[in-house]
Amino acid sequence: MSEKKSPLWHGRFAEGPDAEAVAFETSIHIDERLAQDDIRGSVAHAGMLGASGIIPGSEAAAIVAELKKIASELETGSLKIDPAAEDIHSFVEGVLTDRLGDAGRKVHTGRSRNDQIALDERLHLRRVVPLMRESIVDLVEALVTIAEGHTETLMPGYTHLQRAQPVTLAHHLAAWCWQLVRDHGRLGDALKRMDFMPLGSGALAGSGLPLDRERVARELGFSALTPNSLDAVSDRDYCIELAADLSILMMHLSRFCEELVIWSTEEFKFVEMSEKWSTGSSIMPQKKNPDYAELIRGRSGMVFGNLVALLTMMKGLPLSYDRDMQDDKTSLFAAWDTAASSLRIFTRMISTASWNEDRMAAACTGGHANATDLADYLVRKGMPFRTAHGVAAAVVRECIEGGIRDMTELPFERMKKHSSLIAEDVYALLSPEACMRARDLPGGPNPERVKAQLAELKGRIAAARAEKQ
Repeated sequence: MSEKKSPLWHGRFAEGPDAEAVAFETSIHIDERLAQDDIRGSVAHAGMLGASGIIPGSEAAAIVAELKKIASELETGSLKIDPAAEDIHSFVEGVLTDRLGDAGRKVHTGRSRNDQIALDERLHLRRVVPLMRESIVDLVEALVTIAEGHTETLMPGYTHLQRAQPVTLAHHLAAWCWQLVRDHGRLGDALKRMDFMPLGSGALAGSGLPLDRERVARELGFSALTPNSLDAVSDRDYCIELAADLSILMMHLSRFCEELVIWSTEEFKFVEMSEKWSTGSSIMPQKKNPDYAELIRGRSGMVFGNLVALLTMMKGLPLSYDRDMQDDKTSLFAAWDTAASSLRIFTRMISTASWNEDRMAAACTGGHANATDLADYLVRKGMPFRTAHGVAAAVVRECIEGGIRDMTELPFERMKKHSSLIAEDVYALLSPEACMRARDLPGGPNPERVKAQLAELKGRIAAARAEKQ
């Protein structure tokens, strides 16, 4: 095979790797998405070099102007990234050097690829993480819109996938929303720990040149400098933290999708997925499969795997930089792309779903989901809860043995024999709607309590939108 030397980084070596080895070490196909971030960092660095007198001001100005031109050409597509370049740093610097000659070679003064990539990653993530947070807000808004029309739509709440107690569809969707609110907050917290400017850390020990790190940090909008040069180029915990946050987000989406898959079955039939977000069968003409929900559910495992890959990559590395870390972007960007697409697809899918209110309400009858309410009824009359629990269990047992679907269908004479405290008013209190409305504590399914939750969620949506502006 032919041999190829890197035009910028070969240093002391008289010979370079062969073509297969070059392909093995090349990262341009992964880190090309950092092009604009790499250029932005180089613009700030070059400007600082000129202002600090490290290179002539005229050369710094020429470098900055040419870098901005390269950025514009990449944006319009008139300049294409060379897939043969080793990485995005060498590509940008190579183009700059081709155009400016020795002046272009000065752009790397006082920095290493180690602190350069640490900067590029932070710049990129600070730019895109707010977009993910915005997508989460979009989904919360879509769910709130659906929930507002279903604050009195009865449905069973489940534990162990067994009917437990009556709630409403709005209450259930609000539960999804609060999980997403925490996802939104976690990503916001991750941004805070990315907000440290690493350039000037060099390969690991900083630089002997009078670099003005504060100036670069101000120009790039960082709130602080990385306090330790060795840590700055060794650190990838911000990537791991983001991958963990994305994994939690995907776990939530997967759980939502699992419920949609179950609810769309003929056995439940609570929800009807739009034909746009369903597929048919290659052999069974009647099938309408919730494939998009299943794909999101399945792809959560891919994101979990990306997190494990990052943790495994880093767990045995000594300080500071090791080449293993080049592959952080492979795992991080794969996790990002999967989570971002899953979030967008889920939002569009849930926004077009239709809800079978009659079927959900009917599922609240049968299964004795009102048993706890019978116990509460007896507690309000002075019976100890454990005793009341036993009475309710005995009533349930009698219904089961007698083939009675719901304890409200048990004749009063038979109900009364379980406790002298039971009066005929118990039946009105054991209807699914009464059971739902009785849960009137903050956070409960009572419609007024759910409306309060939705109002708070709408306030958070508005605050998030305002924060973006």
